[in-house]
Amino acid sequence: MMLRRGKSLTGRLTVLFAVVSSSVLLILGLVIAELVERHFEDMDLELLEGKLELIQHAVLSARTEGKFDNLPAQLEAALVGHHGLAVGVWGPDGKRLFLSEEAEFPENNAPLKPGQVLPKTWKGHDEQHYRGISGQALTGVQGEPPAMVLLSTSLTHHDHFMQSFRLTMWAVVSLAALVSGFLGWIAASRGLAPLRNIVRRASDITANSLDRRIEAGEIPLELAEVVTTLNDMLGRLKESFDRLSDFSSDIAHELRTPVSNLLTQTQVMLSKVRSIDEYQDVLASNSEELERLSRTIADMLFLAKADNHLIVPTQEPVDLEAEILSMLEFYEPLIEEKQLQLTFHGHAEVDGDRLMLRRAVGNLLSNAIRHTPEHGFINIALELDGEKVSIRIENSGETIPSEHLPRLFDRFYRVDSSRQRTGEGSGLGLAITKSIALAHNGSVSVSSTDGATSFSLRLPARRSF
Repeated sequence: MMLRRGKSLTGRLTVLFAVVSSSVLLILGLVIAELVERHFEDMDLELLEGKLELIQHAVLSARTEGKFDNLPAQLEAALVGHHGLAVGVWGPDGKRLFLSEEAEFPENNAPLKPGQVLPKTWKGHDEQHYRGISGQALTGVQGEPPAMVLLSTSLTHHDHFMQSFRLTMWAVVSLAALVSGFLGWIAASRGLAPLRNIVRRASDITANSLDRRIEAGEIPLELAEVVTTLNDMLGRLKESFDRLSDFSSDIAHELRTPVSNLLTQTQVMLSKVRSIDEYQDVLASNSEELERLSRTIADMLFLAKADNHLIVPTQEPVDLEAEILSMLEFYEPLIEEKQLQLTFHGHAEVDGDRLMLRRAVGNLLSNAIRHTPEHGFINIALELDGEKVSIRIENSGETIPSEHLPRLFDRFYRVDSSRQRTGEGSGLGLAITKSIALAHNGSVSVSSTDGATSFSLRLPARRSF
């Protein structure tokens, strides 16, 4: 199955660096541009208001002298050196007293009408922008209306400056995007180098080298958890591979022995003519071997379903006391033959699959009877512990070393190193018991001390409604 490749993480980080840095610079540039605009506006208004005071004083002085004839000369002198500054003055009677040559006021350079307000900025006929203010100049004559004064200044210099500023800002932002993207690519490449190192080391690990681990000495703290998880996964894989290898060897041995017996007996019988009784004996022996093979294969299929969560037990009330008593009746001849001392007490009910639970308990009971020496004892107890029911089966016998206890529920596992089986079981009984317990949300455990081995099967107790 081919994995669908996503976008490069290095590419994403590079774009992210470029976008973030460009956005910060762009926002900073827009803020600076707004502040410069306001600064220019404050400077223009300060200039215009200062000239308005000057004009008001000039109008008052000229009127005090009794005429406005000298007013244009005074205003021309006052405007010397102020390029782009325009002034318009209209007398109380609406007569124009002074107007700059390059004045560009709204309404065709006419005085404002009553209630009219001069725009904050406007565009003249020459397509240039202007900023202006209006005011009144007192004439000093009691009862005479004041003169109307309009002032404006050209924003051409400001517009050129702001245009140059914006071009520079966009150039800086574009350059910053390229530089930050390049630096981001370098940083991302170096930052992801440990991850590529992990990938390279992990790619060298195969099924034959699962004991190797990824060293975490030079790994950054942010990737330490990833390395730990990978190493833990490798440990679990190695354990699973080891169990699978052991299982393959065990199952090959389990199937080889009966098949070899069948083949040998058949070849011997076919080597010469035999009597009917001899043929019947061999066929009966072959039938036993085939039954053993059939049980082993059925048990393996059951465990395979359990591993893939295909076992779904039915839910019905199960009286464990009645089921155990029924099984003890079945094993009674064998118990009497070995002269075993048997005790049983307790009562409990669970919800589950009766046949599966009967099989699980039967495996534990048959295992106890098989490994208990003659004149030994078997104690069976049903105990209710909170929301759990415990089925404890204890038997006397040889103490099982502690290193073997965790693997007793593995398939075909033997405590002794020899592969010769003395019993009739397939070696899958305890593994099946564990699978049934897990399917019922339960568990199974074992302990062995002082010549006594105890198996405990814990299941959820039946709820009463």
